[in-house]
Amino acid sequence: MDGSCMELALEGERLCKSGDCQAGVQFFEAAVQLGTDDLKTLTAIYSQMGNAYFYLQEYNKALEYHRHDMNLARTLGDKLGEAKASGNLGNTLKVLSRFDEAVACCQRHLDISQELGDKVGEARALYNLGNVYHAKGKQDGRSGQQDPGEFPDSVRESLQQAVDYYEANLDIVREVGDRAAQGRACGNLGNTHYLLGNFDQAISYHQERLSIAKEFGDKAAERRAYSNLGNAHIFRGEFDAAVEHYKKTLQIAKELQDKALEAQACYSLGNTFTLLRDYTKAIEYHMRHLRIAQELEDCVGDGRACWSLGNAHTALGHHEEALKYTKRHLELSRQIGDETGEVTANMNLADLKTVLGINGSSCISDLELSSMSTDRHSLASTQTTTTTSSDGVFDDTDAWNSARQRRQSMEKMELMKMTPDKIAPLKAKRSGDVRPKLRKAMTVASDKNIEDRENTNPTPIHKNGNTTDEEEFFELLTKFQSRRLDEQRCSFKIGQGVPRQSSVPCKQASQPAPEARKDEFLDMVEGVQGTRMNDQRAPLPHFPGLNNTNAVIGQLLNNKQEIPDDNFFEMLMRCQGSRLEDQRCSLPTTNRQLHHAPTVPDEDFFGLIQRVQSSRLEEQRTVMPESKGAHKKLPAKAP
Repeated sequence: MDGSCMELALEGERLCKSGDCQAGVQFFEAAVQLGTDDLKTLTAIYSQMGNAYFYLQEYNKALEYHRHDMNLARTLGDKLGEAKASGNLGNTLKVLSRFDEAVACCQRHLDISQELGDKVGEARALYNLGNVYHAKGKQDGRSGQQDPGEFPDSVRESLQQAVDYYEANLDIVREVGDRAAQGRACGNLGNTHYLLGNFDQAISYHQERLSIAKEFGDKAAERRAYSNLGNAHIFRGEFDAAVEHYKKTLQIAKELQDKALEAQACYSLGNTFTLLRDYTKAIEYHMRHLRIAQELEDCVGDGRACWSLGNAHTALGHHEEALKYTKRHLELSRQIGDETGEVTANMNLADLKTVLGINGSSCISDLELSSMSTDRHSLASTQTTTTTSSDGVFDDTDAWNSARQRRQSMEKMELMKMTPDKIAPLKAKRSGDVRPKLRKAMTVASDKNIEDRENTNPTPIHKNGNTTDEEEFFELLTKFQSRRLDEQRCSFKIGQGVPRQSSVPCKQASQPAPEARKDEFLDMVEGVQGTRMNDQRAPLPHFPGLNNTNAVIGQLLNNKQEIPDDNFFEMLMRCQGSRLEDQRCSLPTTNRQLHHAPTVPDEDFFGLIQRVQSSRLEEQRTVMPESKGAHKKLPAKAP
């Protein structure tokens, strides 16, 4: 890559615009390595590199270069450049789930745009703020199992703030006549109102989003609008309307030749027909989903399809077919580590075998194997661990005897305790060779200084006949542990090769004067604390690719804005306030999060249906009548 820094940067920009960001980044890196003296050229390179790394999903690299861009723009006094860099920085922090810092950066972008009277920048900043609060509310809402509209107040507050920013953005883009931006704002408003449970408003915004997408011929946005409309109609109980929207989604997915999106549409259609109790059509669409999931090697989607097919065949009375798909669901759940799916598959498998009259040894191959493979999950193993006797009746006697044998073996173990209740047996077993063994072990653990101390001040182990072994033990323990305190003492005469002495001070040695000891102590403190000030010093700004660092210093000295405004310091404090959080270790991810499911919608439709339908059984339950007397028994049910 020969050429000047500017030529390399222009080639990198051209490659990024053509879609080859990986090659574009290489040219940008070469330009930075070559370096330049032009600060404006360097800030443009930083901005392009940050955007390219963001597209490549290398967010830490993007964060690094967007920060360089913002710092250099502020050094140059370029307000517009600082605003754009703050916006890019906020978007990157949002993806990294650092929402507080992202809000600070986006707010800085908004403040500068309003100060400069930049309507386009103001609209973009409002849109970015809405995205940050929408992402924050959505992530906080996922921590629970609430349905849309049933989130806690903290989540609803974030989502409502997102609505306010999106509406402010929509007002400005309508004023400037930006139809594409209007479509994006309407789509996000529809999604946010959907999470808030405002399904009528969500449908209204998604319909406007759909019309704008058709106006621009944006098939991808049109497909998303149809899918979102179907989800909203589901929660309104309008299943027929949802089917029509999902069919349009499937049609557009075929036009786009995207197999994953096609499978998602089939998945939604199959579940909607299940709600309509049209199980034949539900099986048809679930089979299409299953074939695509297997073609794309999507284990999660394969398992969901088998789960749905098992339920649909069970509803039609096809228990043999349901058994086949349930076994497949169990196998896939074990493979991907889906604990909930594994427990559910085991329960469905047991119910199906009961209906089909399957028992005996055939149950061992499935249920006992499930217990062996899921021993770490107490719930699953409790439900599935069984053994079978010779007459075909389930019996767990062997498992109980095995557990009981292990417990008894542990109870037979005795620990050595120096307590009064063990004094008599110990005295009875004491012989002449016991004390030398103890003496030998203690000698290994000590050194010559302790032996010398014993010779100068011997202490008999047996003081008298009335001294108990417990007192002797603690006396020995105190004696041999006392050296550890001496090892932790610091010496003022370091490096003079003075051998370690006993903890007992020598009376013949001359004691230093109090003033000398005070000076030595202060010198030691000064030496220890002296480096802490250096650790807290802030280095001069470093910009990779800048050949002449004096240019930055001169620019800082010549910058008229000597004192930053309060908004900048507020943003700085909020950005730096999370540095402790950066040092915290994250919780380990579960196996379910490690498996990507391209054929299952991001909004788990099946999970939503489960939660929506789960309350129906509870509503149909009757409360047991209270007995008048606690001693009376309930009448037995008729056979």
